[in-house]
Amino acid sequence: MSHLPGLELRREAPPLLGPLLSPFPLPAGSWHRQMLRSSLRFPITNSAGAPCKAAGRMNILAPVRRDRVLAELPQCLRKEAALHGHKDFHPRVTCACQEHRTGTVGFKISKVIVVGDLSVGKTCLINRFCKDTFDKNYKATIGVDFEMERFEVLGIPFSLQLWDTAGQERFKCIASTYYRGAQAIIIVFNLNDVASLEHTKQWLADALKENDPSSVLLFLVGSKKDLSTPAQYALMEKDALQVAQEMKAEYWAVSSLTGENVREFFFRVAALTFEANVLAELEKSGARRIGDVVRINSDDSNLYLTASKKKPTCCP
Repeated sequence: MSHLPGLELRREAPPLLGPLLSPFPLPAGSWHRQMLRSSLRFPITNSAGAPCKAAGRMNILAPVRRDRVLAELPQCLRKEAALHGHKDFHPRVTCACQEHRTGTVGFKISKVIVVGDLSVGKTCLINRFCKDTFDKNYKATIGVDFEMERFEVLGIPFSLQLWDTAGQERFKCIASTYYRGAQAIIIVFNLNDVASLEHTKQWLADALKENDPSSVLLFLVGSKKDLSTPAQYALMEKDALQVAQEMKAEYWAVSSLTGENVREFFFRVAALTFEANVLAELEKSGARRIGDVVRINSDDSNLYLTASKKKPTCCP
């Protein structure tokens, strides 16, 4: 992952991509690299492997890799700290996908920000999933960088934009400007560093200043699991689970070096973010129409029933 000086960051998407592909500010030059890398590595195909043909226009969306197709809800790591314990997607989501009533979910990009202390392994975590690589030569992220990942969830295309933010204090003001509009927040700490776990609360507080706490999914991720002995990990996990429960976040432990739980974690993030987006679309489409009135009936369990607006009658 390249590292761009904070002063060179752009605040709007390239004209070619426009709001369809990226409603978030992008680092200069990154979209050229991302689209070129995607087109060279993978031909544009559907989940069955057949080439996609657009009627008279080029498909500018990055292709969906065959190993990014989700037909089931990935399970959580620990039930003690999970966003929900359901084994399957919400029935309304499954039904909506089968009937292709997912609204604009397939055309939007969900923003995911990754925050945490310096050198806890944020960049390595993203690189392990997106590029399946691990770079032992540590280089601190300057400002922000991002990677785009395309999925197919229950037959619907879905995109995640993973924002890698700097952990250094001097770049915090730059990185924090990119927190806004996140659908998910990943707070990373080092499983071998108690202080980094304690700092996660402040990182979360900073990220929530730019987002609505009620509409964002939270994940607490312990990295560098390969460096912990079983006894050390057991002690740290106990504290991490408590922090995750206080945050109302889902807890995961991963190793970017070995790849342990990395793929499963990001699949879980993609699936839960997709589910939240579809449910939001269904709520929006099910909202009452302008001109309807609300009838409140204390004998009915649903207090918000719509009825046709009646014409006013004149008094005799």
